[in-house]
Amino acid sequence: MSNEEVGFAEAETLLLEGEFADCRPLWYSSNYVYLARLCDHDARPFAAVYKPRQGETPLWDFPAGTLYRREVAAYRLSRLLGWPIVPPTVVREGPQGTGSLQLFVVHDQKSHFFEQRELPDLVPQLQRIALFDFVANNADRKGGHCLLDVDRRVWGIDHGLCFHEQYKLRTVIWDWAEETIPSPWLEDVEGARVAVAAHDPAAASLVDLLSAAEVEALEARMARVVATGRFPTPGPHRSYPWPLV
Repeated sequence: MSNEEVGFAEAETLLLEGEFADCRPLWYSSNYVYLARLCDHDARPFAAVYKPRQGETPLWDFPAGTLYRREVAAYRLSRLLGWPIVPPTVVREGPQGTGSLQLFVVHDQKSHFFEQRELPDLVPQLQRIALFDFVANNADRKGGHCLLDVDRRVWGIDHGLCFHEQYKLRTVIWDWAEETIPSPWLEDVEGARVAVAAHDPAAASLVDLLSAAEVEALEARMARVVATGRFPTPGPHRSYPWPLV
């Protein structure tokens, strides 16, 4: 097990066992979202983003009360792929009931995708996020959902609108459409597809968060991208989110 894997496992434990000390709403969100301060067993504080189920705004196309599970499923998919894209995220009881709890990433608040894509050293990370979004069927990848941390790692956040059984990819990351996907990434996707299809225990924590139809669609998307070997292109449907950032 790599140091990174150990670090993610420890972060999950921290999120699951930490004690809530404070919880403040983020006023600019369409759903109820809180910046929480928690403490570990040694009373050391850390920050996390808490999204309770009961604070989700009903949508016509996503089942009610499932967005928090999709947040966690995106993290489980990133773990299954072996791609450190999504910050550690767990299902957790909090002050407002059951929801998702995601480790807060300290980041440059002025940096977003439209600036990051101009920096050559960040391009491979952004390309991999584009591939992740296709696999996860992300219907809301805005430019501000790409966070640049102090180590120049780009994290993807806000995955509540993922994994719909119908194709709904809406993203600002179309820069590499039709370009060839690196073989190692395709191998990762195929490995994840096999694990999901075979009901491998490694995929259980992802599959258990989705419906049977959503899992079937997930497998189909993974098979499709492996077969084509190319980044997706915008389609005739609505392909861009709004606002863009």
